[in-house]
Amino acid sequence: MNLALTVVNITLPVFLLAAVGFAWVRMGIEYRVQFVTQLAMTLAVPCLIFTALVETDLDPTALSELSLATLGAYALIVAVFWALGAAFGLDRRTYLAPLVFGNTGNLGLPLALFAFGPEGLSLAVIVFAVMAIGSFTFGVWIVSGGGPAITVVKEPLVGATLLGAVFLWMGWSVPEPLFNALDLIGQMAIPLMLITLGVAVARLKPERIGLAVGLSIVKALLCAAAGFAAAFAFGLPKVPAAVLILQVATPVGVTSYLLAEKYGADAEAVAGLVVASTVLSVLYLPALLAILL
Repeated sequence: MNLALTVVNITLPVFLLAAVGFAWVRMGIEYRVQFVTQLAMTLAVPCLIFTALVETDLDPTALSELSLATLGAYALIVAVFWALGAAFGLDRRTYLAPLVFGNTGNLGLPLALFAFGPEGLSLAVIVFAVMAIGSFTFGVWIVSGGGPAITVVKEPLVGATLLGAVFLWMGWSVPEPLFNALDLIGQMAIPLMLITLGVAVARLKPERIGLAVGLSIVKALLCAAAGFAAAFAFGLPKVPAAVLILQVATPVGVTSYLLAEKYGADAEAVAGLVVASTVLSVLYLPALLAILL
């Protein structure tokens, strides 16, 4: 009973905030997703990443091990879904990136924070940063049909990650007034992303929902298995392993839909994946947390 209550206390706030965004749209109130997303991804999230890295007490070596384990997990996920896509004739431009890269920002960061505290958030930021770099390089390359994957150099979150890593490695500190200002900006990130997730799901018009549900179930199982495998292979301690598994098992992110729409892939099919996997995550993420806690 105590474990079930703990899981509810961790997951319910996440889905309640997403429900706020969903209800906001259903009530017909204006919500400018493009502006809010830009605010979050160019300002709030980079500040969150930077301050989380600067104030962490984690050993840089442990963070390096987590980074390598994250790369290993995603490499395994890419290999599996590449093979499955080829075997079942799925359009690689449409389906590969969404099935590989989950919603580690909107859902993964708050879940890690609520489940494992500040340490969990610091670890989740590492996984999120690795995923974001992969999504904006390899992911864009796939969705765009093989174009140059240089979008990552323009992403503020990448610069914030590298700068925060330098401060962490060198043991530097930030003047307290500046750090407090950056910390306040970063605190906007999680509620903004969760509410925007609910707004985006409410506005999506999914297609091929049967296929989307099937693929979402496969994604949840295979990604969680890849996380367990990578955590075991790299010998991660309990909390870093749990954060890695939780992050890579998150559902399809709204970013995948935006990239599909931007680069001419089948955006409506991706919308189906976003909706189906997000709804399913209400069931499987609490179950996964119960195993990891």
